[in-house]
Amino acid sequence: MLARYFEFAALGTNWRTEILAGCTTFITMAYIVFVNPAILSETGMPYQAVVTATCLAAAFGSILMGALARYPIALAPGMGLNAYFTYAVVKGMGVPWQVALGAVFLSGVIFLLLTLSGIRRLIIEAIPASLYAAVAVGIGLFIAFIGLRNGGLVAAHPATFVTLGNLRAPTTQLALAGLLIMAALFARRVRAAMLLGILATTILGGLFGLLTWQPQPLYLAGFAGTFLQLDIRGALSLGLAEIVFVFLFVDLFDNIGTLVGVSKKAGLVNEAHEIPRVNRILLTDSLATIFGSLVGTSTVVSYIESAAGVTAGGRSGVTAIVTGLLFLVAIFVVPVLGIIPAAATAPALVMVGSMMISHAAEIEWENPLVSFPAFLTIVAIPLTFSIANGLAFGFTAHTLLQVLAGRGREVNWVVYALTALFLLRFFYLGQG
Repeated sequence: MLARYFEFAALGTNWRTEILAGCTTFITMAYIVFVNPAILSETGMPYQAVVTATCLAAAFGSILMGALARYPIALAPGMGLNAYFTYAVVKGMGVPWQVALGAVFLSGVIFLLLTLSGIRRLIIEAIPASLYAAVAVGIGLFIAFIGLRNGGLVAAHPATFVTLGNLRAPTTQLALAGLLIMAALFARRVRAAMLLGILATTILGGLFGLLTWQPQPLYLAGFAGTFLQLDIRGALSLGLAEIVFVFLFVDLFDNIGTLVGVSKKAGLVNEAHEIPRVNRILLTDSLATIFGSLVGTSTVVSYIESAAGVTAGGRSGVTAIVTGLLFLVAIFVVPVLGIIPAAATAPALVMVGSMMISHAAEIEWENPLVSFPAFLTIVAIPLTFSIANGLAFGFTAHTLLQVLAGRGREVNWVVYALTALFLLRFFYLGQG
């Protein structure tokens, strides 16, 4: 009965593949359990409470996505939005973290209303078909760049922005070894190549003394420090319209971009460039953001690392459910998760990126009306470190070129409205 509900036969998958894919997605994005609390705790939020809140929010969003929408997309507190929450809102504007959580709650409620009214579905349907492949390619480059950075293969440079990392560093050499192991497993068509590669790299790091581990207490004890501590009335009284707009905008288009990219990679987009059950997907991330603000974390978003599970064979909601269940388990085994080094998960991101590049072949490069917006989308996502920015550049270029080419009447009103919103965002906010 469950196999029929999750459409295993139609998707060409099985329980073993889905469980392995869920484990792969979890291990690839497990870093959020440590990184999100490290960032949010700078606001004064209790670190242990945020660890628990992060795991609960990721579990709730991922399980709901898998059970309701039946997609292999995992959710967790978003990187970038947590930094905006901490450094721009709380530390920059002097807003108490409880009030900032209230603003996150309000953005989630607005998301929910936009979803129930069908506006968010109109937005997704308004995305030009040519940009679907471009978003997938851009996300692939984005994921690969993150992997190269996390593995130490590229590093920041004051003159050239980025440069080759220190290849003599033991952790960088471990990442290179992991990349070679994973590529070899893929070449041999091993179904669990991603997961086995991560585990093999972790073991290799342990043999060379590159793993660190410190015993930690159980984090459930301090959960009350953030649970239901949001101040909605304070957010309303301060009139935090700009803050709510940023949370709303970035979450909206990051989620849409991730949804399009991961669905494209999984082959879940139909011939009409439509995503089945899209309203359920949008409803899920709306409820996940609301839930996250209640337990004590910043905006919850769909994770691009879900592509790792898709690459491992995940096609149904079981992948996301497994990932969510593992986040629940993570509350009790946080110290064990800390053993897995970034050098072990970085190669997985590079491999995922290399596979998502294949969608570039679907773009009509000889047609400037298609190729130029697609190109802007592809390069802007990794270079601005934002899926939302890439989608905004490509979408705006598409609309303006249609008008300049004398085809403005073929563009529907939703596209014009979204283009105006993108332009407003660029000029009003200045940056992401």
